[in-house]
Amino acid sequence: MSGATGRKSVGFSLDPVRDRWDSAPGWARWVVYLLLIVGALLLPAQAIGSFMAPSSSDWTAMLSDQIGIFVLLGLGLNVVVGMAGLLDLGYVAFYAVGGYTIAVFATKYHWSFWSTLVLAIVAAAVAGVLLGAPTLRLRGDYLAIVTLGFGEIVRLTANNLNYVNGPRGIQGIPHPPSLSEWTIPGLEVQPLKYGLLDSRPYYYLLVFFIVLAIIFVKRLENSRVGRAWASIREDEDAAELMGVPTFKFKLAAFAIGAAIGGSGGVVFAAKQTSINPGSFTFMVSALVLAGVVLGGSGNIPGVVVGAFLLSWLPERFRELADYRMLIFGLALVAMMIFRPEGVWPSRQRKAELAEGTGGMGSMGAEVPGPGTTAEVAK
Repeated sequence: MSGATGRKSVGFSLDPVRDRWDSAPGWARWVVYLLLIVGALLLPAQAIGSFMAPSSSDWTAMLSDQIGIFVLLGLGLNVVVGMAGLLDLGYVAFYAVGGYTIAVFATKYHWSFWSTLVLAIVAAAVAGVLLGAPTLRLRGDYLAIVTLGFGEIVRLTANNLNYVNGPRGIQGIPHPPSLSEWTIPGLEVQPLKYGLLDSRPYYYLLVFFIVLAIIFVKRLENSRVGRAWASIREDEDAAELMGVPTFKFKLAAFAIGAAIGGSGGVVFAAKQTSINPGSFTFMVSALVLAGVVLGGSGNIPGVVVGAFLLSWLPERFRELADYRMLIFGLALVAMMIFRPEGVWPSRQRKAELAEGTGGMGSMGAEVPGPGTTAEVAK
């Protein structure tokens, strides 16, 4: 065993947990699902915020402005990168399409929030198709470069287009209409009343979208579409030889991932009440991709954990000033060296890493050379 390909991953194994989960009855799984949703809804509580952030008010804003958005974007990018194995470096473009769609139609044409939400999701999906149709014949680093260029084209177009006020952006975006004045007893929280001062209703709205995205993506993963994505991710040439219409399924991955990203842009714009091209830089795409890889590409729980950590940790240790990003960067480098499959990878992802593809074709991982061996991460 020699070289990086012979390096053994360090850390812990989640296989015993997976074995117990696989053998758990259906009712037990639903209990766990409900407990996880309840736990997510309780995150804005002051007792949790006192530990998770310097102040509970910072924690509430962090949940709606960063963590919730990054988790939703991570789920969308995971469809493209983790499930279909397509390296997308311009994912922020779909996030921008969703945000600018609600900004334009809500301020210029006075559409309601829910109408523009549907339109923004459709517009983002169409943008995914428009990007994918001419580019998905490319693979690996060529596809990555084209998607990177697409993300920059969208940002620069918004920056130079007078219709959307160029670099000034669009202001006065209305909040979502309040659905009810109902208050949670004992917590003094109105989860369905949207305004400027309370960030919690926007976080609950993001939780709703995240749950819908997880259900939708998980159903796809266990369907014919998910199996087609897995075959494309592992070996696209073999999938084509077996009769899989690879172009059609790759296009579907781009459209579905884009639609999820567009929904995140809608919530972001409605929460901030203003939008400008500076919010949609390449760094957003890079951070979301890092969260997917860090958590465990292709595994939904891992992606949620990775996106959460990547958006929370730098803010939690903001008191370290500039050193926090240095320490955070070093931690990411160490993580990729010693546990390249991520915090919570799927078994299939670990097997692909052992074979040298990493689940992303030639971009996924080091390929074992003569006289070297690759081991499945423990």
